[in-house]
Order: sequence, then C-alpha cells, then structure tokens
Amino acid sequence: MGAITITTQNFQDEVMNSDVPVLLDFWAPWCGPCRMVGPVVEQLADELDGQAKVGKINVDEQQQLAAAFKVMSIPMLAVVKGGKIVSKTVGFRPKEEIKSMLGL
Repeated sequence: MGAITITTQNFQDEVMNSDVPVLLDFWAPWCGPCRMVGPVVEQLADELDGQAKVGKINVDEQQQLAAAFKVMSIPMLAVVKGGKIVSKTVGFRPKEEIKSMLGL
C-alpha cells in the first residue's frame, strides 16, 4: 500500500479513526536524516499493510500538525493507537526498532 501523505484534512480519518496502529513520520525535504529514514518507513508501509498504517507528515506544509505533536527535531516518528500517542522517537532508527514501537 505504501505510506499515506497525512494533512490536516485527512488526519482525523486516517489517524485518529484508524482501527490499526499508525506510524507517523514527521519529515522535511531539506532534512538529511529524514532522507535516510524515509526508505525504511516506506519498506515498513509495504510490509505492515493491513497490520498498521504508515503516514508521512511534511512539517513545512503541515505546521499545525507538527505543533500539535510538539515536533522540535526531525525526523520524528510517533505511533498513534486508538487516537492516543503511545510512543515517539527522534532521529534515524533501524527498521526493527521502528517496528517494535508499533508493538508488532
């Protein structure tokens, strides 16, 4: 399925109303570490299809969402389950560590 682009318009439906855990990748095109974690996040999106959703949030375009999640540094990964943030991490992380954040 691949990662979904999350915006303020689809946030409620895709993230808050999701019946599976959602991994959110807060990133920006100018961020070097974001470009490193991006392919890992895309791989997870394909591997976890049906078990979890993966969303990408461009912090330059979605400043309201970045502020709501108190994003201070990127890349930041957050996991939302049942409408609540259950874990957050900043910086590059290996795929298995990201997967374990989802509890899968």
